[in-house]
Amino acid sequence: MKDKILHLLKKNGDGFISGQFISEKLGVTRAAVWKYINILKSEGYLIESVSRKGYKLKVCPDILNKEEIDPKLNTGFIGRNIVYFDSIDSTNTKAKELALNGASDGTLVISEEQTMGRGRLGRTWTCLPKYKGIFMSVILRPELEPAEVPKITQIGAAALVLAFKSLKIDTYIKWPNDIILNNKKLCGVLTEMSGELNKINYVVMGIGINANISYYEFPEEIRSKATSLLIETNKEIVRKDLVACVLNNFEKMYSKFILNGDISEALDVCMKSSILIGKKVRIINAKHERIGEVLGLDKGGELIVKMEDGNVEKIVSGEISIRGLNGYVS
Repeated sequence: MKDKILHLLKKNGDGFISGQFISEKLGVTRAAVWKYINILKSEGYLIESVSRKGYKLKVCPDILNKEEIDPKLNTGFIGRNIVYFDSIDSTNTKAKELALNGASDGTLVISEEQTMGRGRLGRTWTCLPKYKGIFMSVILRPELEPAEVPKITQIGAAALVLAFKSLKIDTYIKWPNDIILNNKKLCGVLTEMSGELNKINYVVMGIGINANISYYEFPEEIRSKATSLLIETNKEIVRKDLVACVLNNFEKMYSKFILNGDISEALDVCMKSSILIGKKVRIINAKHERIGEVLGLDKGGELIVKMEDGNVEKIVSGEISIRGLNGYVS
């Protein structure tokens, strides 16, 4: 009901809309209308109330609900069903639960706060201030071979780089899933799959973005490794605009991949924005660490590395970590 009232206020533009009209239109009491108006005010919507005139919406907050994101989407199915939370343990965990219960292809799970986020290889994602980050997961149901799923991570990374570029911010990709700005981590992609030997049940692509977080809002132990759009540009970004831009870019490239297996556009972005190509790196797994020089990406998005012994190998993301010789990226 709250969303329906908000929709009516937005549709009415700069004019007032009476409580009586809202009451009759939605089939609720005037008292209920007043209650929901107050809830909207508590969420940050600036609503003017004038006796005998009614209500007028003056300012919308930068929150990530359906009413704020949906008008900015030009997608066909990505993000058209939005499940919104004020706070959640993990959007990926909730998305997997919803996927098991039949949530539609393209469903977006998004939250203002994430308290138990995760990264690749089980790493934790630090809890950040509410309303300042972006925490979202997209449920996908592609008809692909399970071995093709890592390419979705590449598409997600490319969608992020293009979205930041629209803000005139040049970012880099640390293969396969981290977005880097000023040699620090800005955001990451975590793709998880449920499937069988040759069949995918669902894929969940999670994205976490450090948006409007100040330097001192990061825990001290990660300030040297993490950054935000606010820190790097000295201005706050409109999160709902960025979310829509990421989703719009993602669907465009993802649809090409699903329809005809084409990920050339995404890989072109990943190649041009790679922070690793031409550098020597440490290739780390549970058993050992090796050193090699990154030559590029192959057409499947695998990393091409020339090892110290001269052999050229293709690296699949899986359980591998890539690090610079002396630190995270360098």
